[in-house]
Amino acid sequence: MNASGASWVPGARSAGGEGKSEGFGLANLPMGAWSGEGRGARLGARIGDSILDLHRCVESGVLARLDRRIQDALAKPVLNDYLGLGSTAWAQARAELQRLLGETCGELRDAAVAKDALLPAWGITMRLPCDIGDYTDFYASIHHATNVGSMFRPTNPLMPNWKHLPVGYHGRASTVVASGAAVRRPMGQTVQADDGPPSLTACRLLDYELELGAVVGGQANEIGQRVGVAEAAQRIFGHVLLNDWSARDLQKWEYQPLGPFTAKNFITSISPWIVTSEALAPYRVPMPARGEGDPQPLEYLRWDDDFLLDVRLEVAISSAPMRERGVPAMVVSRSRGTDLWWSMNQMLAHHTVSGCRMRPGDLLGSGTISGAGEDERGCLLELTWRGTKPITLPDGTERKFLQDGDEVILRGWAVRDGLPKLSFGECRGIVLPVA
Repeated sequence: MNASGASWVPGARSAGGEGKSEGFGLANLPMGAWSGEGRGARLGARIGDSILDLHRCVESGVLARLDRRIQDALAKPVLNDYLGLGSTAWAQARAELQRLLGETCGELRDAAVAKDALLPAWGITMRLPCDIGDYTDFYASIHHATNVGSMFRPTNPLMPNWKHLPVGYHGRASTVVASGAAVRRPMGQTVQADDGPPSLTACRLLDYELELGAVVGGQANEIGQRVGVAEAAQRIFGHVLLNDWSARDLQKWEYQPLGPFTAKNFITSISPWIVTSEALAPYRVPMPARGEGDPQPLEYLRWDDDFLLDVRLEVAISSAPMRERGVPAMVVSRSRGTDLWWSMNQMLAHHTVSGCRMRPGDLLGSGTISGAGEDERGCLLELTWRGTKPITLPDGTERKFLQDGDEVILRGWAVRDGLPKLSFGECRGIVLPVA
């Protein structure tokens, strides 16, 4: 099956599609969970203008060529059972979907169930694609880490451990939400002076963070069992866009000595479609060589075939007045998945080096992805340099940090010459006033 080929589904007849469907051709087929059209929560694959109802496909026998375990997993409301089947099952299901949706195959196209199984993508409610048991966010972009570090330690921006291990913190899975969920401005302790005293206030320095997320699959490792980098690549089912919303003023007061807490746990948004690792395989880029004087990773973090993903990322902001006037959101920065110092595979391997158990549906965040340029900074803390260089929106208002009514939109595409564009869709959130 040629994944770059054409499909008979509207909006996916060419490799890339057009308009809103661009990047959702046969080479992509991202998976997610949805509800609507009088149907409860169920799984789907995005193709062109449509969502393929996988529950309906299983129910009608369209997917009868697949192993029964795969069919049963695809009939569930979330992806966890499917994630647990592992990479061989994922590849079989993907190949069968590509065959059925390919231009020359009429088995689904000519079947009576086709009209019922293919639904318009617009107006459907997208849900979290899986039950997220645990969420860990890393700090893996050297440009981001250097920029933030230089604000507080100008002569020594990177901590001694940064180039030796993927630095991370345990986030809060219970407040991970799908794109479109409202972002309520958090309350917390803030200070006017570095040493206090604190007061309970609404966050004043609310920020976004432009990230990639990795969804873990495969059989859970036992407690005490490490996962190597090469094995980690087989355990990552796919990737999403991730916005690790941050309350910078809360963070400043609370993060020492144990790191982020309430400044990060109030909400994290992810895009609803998981772009699979198999779809992204042609967009892998070898890990860049370490610079002269940089330490080489310890043995457990080395794999000759390790890679980053050539994913183009952007973040846009739209104020409430802009939306009222129909003014498009303003793109404020762009960066790439290749701007990471540590790979997602290394992050997963390091996560388990102490014997931590990773289960299907666990989520890893890359940390803010920033490039070398000033217009490639993936959060407002960097982009406005702690508020000293505000940006101006098309409505004439300035932003140092986010205001109530602002909508933040993350977008991403895997792009390479000679290959179809793969879209991650969008990850959106509108800031609401404190409750």
